[in-house]
Amino acid sequence: MKVNLISESEFTVQGHGVHTAYREMLAGLERAGFEVQKNGKNPADIVHIHTVGLYAFWKLLFARGKKVVSAHVIPESFIGSLKGTKYWLPIAKWWLKKFYGKANLVLACSAGVAKSLTNDMGLQNVDILYNAIDMRKYEHSEMEKKALRKELGFSENQKIILGNGQIQPRKKFDTFLMMAEKMPNTQFIWVGGIPFKSLGADAGKFEKILQNLPKNLIVTGVIPLEDVRKYFVIADVFVLPSTQENHPMAVLEAASAELPILLRDIPEYDDTFRGFVAMAKNDEKFVQELQKILENDEYFEELKKGSRAIKERFSTENMAKILEEKYKKILH
Repeated sequence: MKVNLISESEFTVQGHGVHTAYREMLAGLERAGFEVQKNGKNPADIVHIHTVGLYAFWKLLFARGKKVVSAHVIPESFIGSLKGTKYWLPIAKWWLKKFYGKANLVLACSAGVAKSLTNDMGLQNVDILYNAIDMRKYEHSEMEKKALRKELGFSENQKIILGNGQIQPRKKFDTFLMMAEKMPNTQFIWVGGIPFKSLGADAGKFEKILQNLPKNLIVTGVIPLEDVRKYFVIADVFVLPSTQENHPMAVLEAASAELPILLRDIPEYDDTFRGFVAMAKNDEKFVQELQKILENDEYFEELKKGSRAIKERFSTENMAKILEEKYKKILH
């Protein structure tokens, strides 16, 4: 089967989860034996689109093949991510409805996204396909963990807490910062930065914060995806305090590395991660839960077991099989 994968992240900003999801799908389909083009010009059976810009819309209208769109973004995703949302959010809602409505099939990355597309936008062409990653990529030995800690300048005995994502209000980097301040003897690392620069929500505020971090908090800025893996390997616990997510790739990466995971208690995780991760309802609980994870060996191991369950469910091998069936359904 010929698939033309479309993503504007190939030639624009790449430090975000949509680009990771696109890259993982590309690799997964190739391993499964699909004939895949990237932003191709040749006819294909399926044109599968990941972004929602003008180039992607042109492909949606004119590229040859049945059109599938992965819905990574809903209107709520913009709030706390980009500047001036309250002024242009109605236009974004109109654009997303128009964009998704042109596809033969829209694949929501979670049940929450599917609900938004069907209930709020009135779309009838919606199904669910959860994001997935090559789970083998983050597997590692204790020997590799020690070697990478030495390479990156950390000791074997340090407790390392990892966060990952864009630095923006929605991701609640300020919660991660608070945790570092409350636990000065623990090393915190945030992998990510402000990829959209001045367009990012509260970019100026966060730039000032980044200039005055506590000694036990390191922020890497935007780094290549290949280098991100090193930090998942050296970490002990993964924390993502976001107040809104759809199906975050960073959680899958943490699960792949079999890290205990601590997330904010939000309904978006009901059909994916709840029951397999630790959750906190507020900032105070984040500190309490993290301390419990670090101090209670039985709890630590229970959460690692939960990560292994997530790892088994959201692999690209499973995704490719499911996707093949969905493709066949719209082709016949």
